[in-house]
Amino acid sequence: MSNITLGKTGITVNKNGFGALPIQRVSKETAIRLFRKAYDQGITFFDTARGYSDSEEKLGEALKEIREQVYIATKTKSCTVEGFWKDLNESLTKLQTDYIDIYQFHNIDFCPRQGDGSGLYEAMSEAKEQGKIRHIGITNHQLKLAWEAVESGLYETLQFPFSYLSTKKDIALVRACGQAGMGFIAMKALSGGLITNSAAAYAYLDQYDHVLPIWGIQRENELDEFLSYIQNTPVMTEEISQLIESDRNELSGEFCRGCGYCMPCPAGIEINICARMSLLIRRSPSVGHLTEKSQSMMARIADCLHCGQCSSNCPYKLDTPALLEKNYKDYQEILAGKPL
Repeated sequence: MSNITLGKTGITVNKNGFGALPIQRVSKETAIRLFRKAYDQGITFFDTARGYSDSEEKLGEALKEIREQVYIATKTKSCTVEGFWKDLNESLTKLQTDYIDIYQFHNIDFCPRQGDGSGLYEAMSEAKEQGKIRHIGITNHQLKLAWEAVESGLYETLQFPFSYLSTKKDIALVRACGQAGMGFIAMKALSGGLITNSAAAYAYLDQYDHVLPIWGIQRENELDEFLSYIQNTPVMTEEISQLIESDRNELSGEFCRGCGYCMPCPAGIEINICARMSLLIRRSPSVGHLTEKSQSMMARIADCLHCGQCSSNCPYKLDTPALLEKNYKDYQEILAGKPL
């Protein structure tokens, strides 16, 4: 496995980052064990966020004794200076550390700049001067805002969705980061679970020597899979290339990435699962998607209020109600024994 240096930050790690969003779904004991196993076997970059419920607390407890040997990135969604400092101080407390390696604006709907009137970038700069953060980053799902961040020259890292399902415009953004000396952290490297071959996902991203993928992990078998790539790094073969091309043909167009920014739904619909159910069934064993619990979840689609909240919050500008209706229709046909 090759190492990567995140742009001008000087942070050098192997191309395996631990994405700690899913870790909020497991017990504290399990989380600590997974974090420590990851570190013991070579992972030193961990990404979390103030908005990931107890993820920071679990990470802090796991890494407090080896803090100087790891890199921690976290995030704030606050759009006010007061909220920024509150989030930062809470993150420092939960992570049991006196500094954060990369502190990121978390998918807010504008790109903070010096003198823009929000005071956010000035607060970030002050936190860096105080030594509470070491590098300034930003995350986003919107291509326009991501480009603004790159062109501003104000940010040391960009976290953005990137996988072999990404568009040519996304690839141009990735290359621009490299040319600007800006670290690129790839989230959604498995496209929200639609990419089921992690070796193919890894081999594709490994072609970009300045890209650090962070893999969302909550189960030990998932961690073991990515740890195995440290010694046995997947490479781009003809077979993998053909798989990628097949997946691109199947998944081209508009589809839900499962990012969850449409949630919560006022009608109680689990949009980030329901709006891509037919794709999930096609690409993974379907038994778990056809249980009574799953049927009940999908039936909630009929309660859609058509309020537009999900579409307005979607960073990909999808017609989410239409996707829900399509997936509900497909699901009913699957239950009736009809092929998709």
